[in-house]
Amino acid sequence: MHTLKKRRFTTKRTVIVLGSLLILWLLFAQSCVSFQITDANAKKQFKQKGLILKTGSLEIGSHEIYYTMVGNDSLPTLIFIHGSPGTWSAFSDYMEDPEMLYHYRMIAFDRPGFGYSRKGGAMNLADQSKILESATRYFKNNRPVYLAGHSLGSPIAMQMAADMPGYFSAIGLISTPIDPALEEKERWRSAMSIFPLKYLLPGAFRPSNEELLFFKNDIVTLGKQLDKIDCRVVLIHGKEDRWVPLGNIYYAQKKLTHAKKVDTLIVEGANHFIPFTHRKEVKAALISMADSSASN
Repeated sequence: MHTLKKRRFTTKRTVIVLGSLLILWLLFAQSCVSFQITDANAKKQFKQKGLILKTGSLEIGSHEIYYTMVGNDSLPTLIFIHGSPGTWSAFSDYMEDPEMLYHYRMIAFDRPGFGYSRKGGAMNLADQSKILESATRYFKNNRPVYLAGHSLGSPIAMQMAADMPGYFSAIGLISTPIDPALEEKERWRSAMSIFPLKYLLPGAFRPSNEELLFFKNDIVTLGKQLDKIDCRVVLIHGKEDRWVPLGNIYYAQKKLTHAKKVDTLIVEGANHFIPFTHRKEVKAALISMADSSASN
């Protein structure tokens, strides 16, 4: 009898401990891994380099889209589209760079569902592209406009260019997932989108999981629209990228039949995080977009 009571006590204690840990994780998961930097810290970071970072939010339909902007308003505009998960700050090093600032006024958004643009949650590729298209037009200054996207940000940039023929002078696509045949099935994502399992995903990984579920279908539809892209395209890819295989480049080259020009940069020894590990090469490719337009 004494042994039975002891076992019941141990079981009850185990349940309480596990339940407490689960509650703590759920609370932690809501706030951690946001990839977000506060307005104050971001502005301080830029001020230390003698730069004024402008920030704000745009009301577009039911969504609030947060933006950051730096540089001379008389220059051409380069807009950055971050991957999944992520925020605008993925490109902060580029936005602080003197060479980049010589060529561009730079703008970076928090995409729907991420950072300070969380209102409304994650969206499919076409719908969030429409929102970012509206945000892009808001900053029009009658100078050339360029796009640069990394990872999932690249197909969004492609969708925007397909939707807005003649608007962009060039788009730079970094580590671009675009070939449906090369997408992994990842069946676990569906399970993790169901209540209550989705709340086990920490921070920004929840909207990331949602939009990546959309993306499995979105990418098929986008592939049929790539011939609408009429500007110059610069494809930048790490040769050692295991997350987004190099074959995506060849698919893009085949599909971009009406692009003004398609240039390809494959960087030896670089993986999916090439914008952060090989910034020199990526920066040169992005600057080449402006240099090429100036010479035409």
